[in-house]
Amino acid sequence: MAFVRFVIKIIQLAITRIGAGWMFALLTFNFNRVAIADLKATAVVVTSLIGLHHFISFLYPYWGRISDRHPIWGFRRSPYILLSGLLASVPFLFLPAIAAGLGEKSSHVMLSTVEAFGLIAFFGMAMAMNGSSSNALIAEIVPEKNRGAVVAVVWATVIISGIASAGVSRVIMPTYTPETMQYLYNLTPAIVLVTMIIGLIGIEPRITKEEHAKLLAKQPEESDSPLGTLRVAARLIGGNPQARGFFFYVLLGIMGIFLQDAILEPFGAMVFGMEQADTAKFQQVWGSGALLGMFGIGIISNIYPIAKKTIASIGGIGIAIGMGLIAASSLSRQVALINPGLLLVGLAIGFFNVGSLSMMMEMTIEGQAGLYMGIWGMAQGLGNGCANILSGALLSVLVESRLMNATSGYALIFGFEALLMVAAVSILRGISVQEFKGLSHKDIGTVLALDTAG
Repeated sequence: MAFVRFVIKIIQLAITRIGAGWMFALLTFNFNRVAIADLKATAVVVTSLIGLHHFISFLYPYWGRISDRHPIWGFRRSPYILLSGLLASVPFLFLPAIAAGLGEKSSHVMLSTVEAFGLIAFFGMAMAMNGSSSNALIAEIVPEKNRGAVVAVVWATVIISGIASAGVSRVIMPTYTPETMQYLYNLTPAIVLVTMIIGLIGIEPRITKEEHAKLLAKQPEESDSPLGTLRVAARLIGGNPQARGFFFYVLLGIMGIFLQDAILEPFGAMVFGMEQADTAKFQQVWGSGALLGMFGIGIISNIYPIAKKTIASIGGIGIAIGMGLIAASSLSRQVALINPGLLLVGLAIGFFNVGSLSMMMEMTIEGQAGLYMGIWGMAQGLGNGCANILSGALLSVLVESRLMNATSGYALIFGFEALLMVAAVSILRGISVQEFKGLSHKDIGTVLALDTAG
């Protein structure tokens, strides 16, 4: 019975992430393709818009700290996950009209741009709450020895959701029309609501007031303001070289994965003249590879004690090689190289995700899981945001300005992405979970006390 309950718990944790996978996929394979390639919006504006919600990641530690300290009806994570998912789904009702406005060559484009940035900022705020609470929930209810397998299943579900959204998009919108795009995006709130309710029912044990008081007693009373939380996060990172190194490893690693994310579908259109239905397959190819990688290494790591750092390093190197192959496809205009490159990237992302996310959950302190998962989530968000803005800026400067042709410009961008991942793996070599654990509760108390005094 215990095993059955554990399997059900894993399935529920995975189901809670279906809505997130759907929303991120629509943003990064559909909205970007339609706005840039079909509606001719300026690339750097669109990719900056997509990247904006990641820069709201400074709220990750804040929401993590809030959920640490303020349970709702005795639950520290579930209410925050449900509320944030529903809030995040609302902007999708307006994004089709926003995409059309961004493509207009008139005074309306400025208004659409302002509206777009406001909506995506709101989305980012909600997803910061969702991400920090979801990761903290996994860290708290899953034993350390099982986290590799659980992380594999949960993140595989995110990717499956993305693949499914690509398939649904191809059926509903094989070619762009405003009406079909609106219908597709209108599905979002219902998908998020249903999956989160199913996933969260009974998943989290209720914490008693006495248990919560014991956790709070381990840390001094301090401000719950976002600025105060940022000061705490900065001091915790600055005071521990291992935490600082891991923060920058996550930052560069995420950039190394996602620099291509907002420009991959436009790459297919601009270099090879592919239709929307064809470029939507990119998500399915690398997503399938990621699933194989996650499930494979999840099963293996649950049987054999493979170091999480080794798994992440193998993934990072594989991503670099795969991106090099995609860069070669652009330079040589060999479309046949794209899918093998994407499949390799996907397999490697599966390894990278399992290794890195398992390390994130190990690099926390009891009673502070929300705060630390928020800090690592902030690094992920900044990496994603920088990747989106940088990719659009490089595309605009190198290709749209006609400084380079599309084949050379894209090859340079993808090659740079591979170098970022190599740099991340180099930093990872110096990271030790055991040394990080040297930051004791007393050390945290000192940092928090400094925050209170400040």
